[in-house]
Amino acid sequence: MHTVSGGEVAGILVAVFWAILVSFLAVALARLAQTLRTTTKLVADVTDQAVPLLADASAAVRSAQTQIDRVDAIASDVQEVTSNASALSTTVASTFGGPLVKVAAFGYGVRRALGGRKEDMSAPADRARRTVIVGRTLPAARRTKRKKG
Repeated sequence: MHTVSGGEVAGILVAVFWAILVSFLAVALARLAQTLRTTTKLVADVTDQAVPLLADASAAVRSAQTQIDRVDAIASDVQEVTSNASALSTTVASTFGGPLVKVAAFGYGVRRALGGRKEDMSAPADRARRTVIVGRTLPAARRTKRKKG
């Protein structure tokens, strides 16, 4: 029978330790490889889904830009119409405003003159003239309605 020396026992222990260490490293590397494969698949799936989403987002941005351009064109047209309407109202006011005021004043004067003559003939000459004073109230006796004679 062969006796085992201390160096041989130490060598066997070191060999077993290295075998266990290599086994643990192999398991860790296998799990790392599996994690890398899963991560690669996840990145590929995200890329496959992100590319159409980015295309849709790009189309939406282009559509929004088109709509903004349309709204800008409408706003500039509205501004032009507003300025044209302002110019037209200024022209109409300056062209017809003065003469219409004069015609209205003349008509009022003619009515007043004709109405005043009829009143002078039908009403007595001592009729009191009413005046309005802003901010003053009349006494109660003067607030009542006057009876026509």
